[in-house]
Amino acid sequence: MTKPFLEVTYRKGRPLAAYFYLARRRGDRSYRTVPIGDGMLVDYSEDGRPIGIEMTAPAKASLERLNKIMRDLGVPPNAASLSRQLLGLPFVTRGH
Repeated sequence: MTKPFLEVTYRKGRPLAAYFYLARRRGDRSYRTVPIGDGMLVDYSEDGRPIGIEMTAPAKASLERLNKIMRDLGVPPNAASLSRQLLGLPFVTRGH
């Protein structure tokens, strides 16, 4: 099982999109994608487990929103790891 991590795509020095990979099993692929608002989508595996959170509008991202999404999905928030990855990024706000 892989550990959660964040991947950010930049274009011309600005964040274009971000993807927070949740813990996943080897071979997991996105089977279904559900929009959840604020430019965010959740990817689910074929067996219904959440495997990632896509941020199509990273400027709208906030730690509180991401942690709430993870709570709503039943995923351990892993806030310390997420905070370390996100707080240094200029587009992430503390509140939303």
